[in-house]
Amino acid sequence: MSGFMRNTDAFTWSMETDPRLRSTVVTLLLLDGTPDWTEVRSRFDLISRQLPMFRQRVVHSPLSAPPRWGPYPDFDLDFHMRRVSAPEPATIEVVLEMARLAAMEDFDRARPLWKVTLIDGLADGGSALLCTFHHALTDGVGGVQIAMTLFDVSETPSPRDALPTATETAEPSWLQTYADTMRFSAGVAGSALTNVMKSAPGLLYNGIRRPAATIGSVAATTASVYRTVRPVNQTGSPLMKRRSLVRRLGVHEVPLAELRSAAHRGGGSLNDAFVAGVTGGLRRYHEKHGAEVGDLHLTMPISLRTDDDAMGGNRITLMRFDVPVGTADPAERIGETHRRASGMRHERSLPYTQLIAGALNLMPRWYIGSILRHVDLVASDVPGIPVPVFLGGVRIRKQYAFGPTIGTAVNVTLLTYADTCGLGIDVDTGAIPDYDVFHDCLVDGFEEVLALAR
Repeated sequence: MSGFMRNTDAFTWSMETDPRLRSTVVTLLLLDGTPDWTEVRSRFDLISRQLPMFRQRVVHSPLSAPPRWGPYPDFDLDFHMRRVSAPEPATIEVVLEMARLAAMEDFDRARPLWKVTLIDGLADGGSALLCTFHHALTDGVGGVQIAMTLFDVSETPSPRDALPTATETAEPSWLQTYADTMRFSAGVAGSALTNVMKSAPGLLYNGIRRPAATIGSVAATTASVYRTVRPVNQTGSPLMKRRSLVRRLGVHEVPLAELRSAAHRGGGSLNDAFVAGVTGGLRRYHEKHGAEVGDLHLTMPISLRTDDDAMGGNRITLMRFDVPVGTADPAERIGETHRRASGMRHERSLPYTQLIAGALNLMPRWYIGSILRHVDLVASDVPGIPVPVFLGGVRIRKQYAFGPTIGTAVNVTLLTYADTCGLGIDVDTGAIPDYDVFHDCLVDGFEEVLALAR
């Protein structure tokens, strides 16, 4: 029964009927040299044995149950792991072009949803590891947990025990599939009924003792749910309106200590300073084109992961709120972003994430797509590994993550590594056709935030 997708993952999976809403995640590692390929391959083999989803495919469930992770008897590690030589001129731009193409491709849905490509022979003597996976496999924090299985803290790879036997399960019969689906649906209904029965006495008691407060609490929860699912009928940006299937990827780096100091001076967190840097770049981009801008619609992934959750897996929910792009003062922008983000993180709807996603799964796909394509941007902050690490005997110099745009104009993902914040920039060129101009504006936006620390 654990093979059924969570409602949030099923929502992510099903909305891809619109290819502009694909949830492909790309991570890029830049290394000082070429790692031992046998060692790298062995590490991914280990991951695929520890996490069954890396050897499974997604199969449709009958009736109203969400899709499920099903057995894939023809798993071939060498299909998912490739090694190529970098084309000339073998620069970071060439690697980013390969990452761009990977980000735009769909997965073979008859197979497990991940690929890894080692690109060696870079002009600087280094190499790159390009990892592509579907968001249903893992979120950012889960990806960092998986990475700890890959990496070592020294050039000498740590000894590993013998590879565990991969879990193999037979394809269930159609009768078994229907029986599992009916049990799943009955379990969902039973759980909902149990929760109602548990909460009803308390609600009734409070309604009698404190009717005004009880009504206010119910109204506040209802309003919070509405804010979570409310329709977004038009973009906040007068400029970034069109959506396409073409992407452009780029990178930028900012010092972690300086960004954290700037956040403190602005009265916010590291994430608030990060968002303020992105919104500062967007303000400059609009000004460059003579367009006025106030608030823009932001989607931010919120981690629901707990210490009890297993490695990997997707444990996020997507929350939307408006961010102050038109505010020129970076400290004021950080403070206002902190105020709005704090309110969003305490939304009463968060405990009902799976129920909300289940309801959205019943909505027509065109309706969901029309809502998502009117959000302006995605910003995601992923706490990475705090110390330098090695892969296959070679030091990793830099790490970047490129999250999917899921219908927005741009996704900027911050992934910390040692003392650096690596920014992965994923742009929809339908909304932002002049990427180089946008990149320069984004760099300037972060510079004005970092100036608070300097």
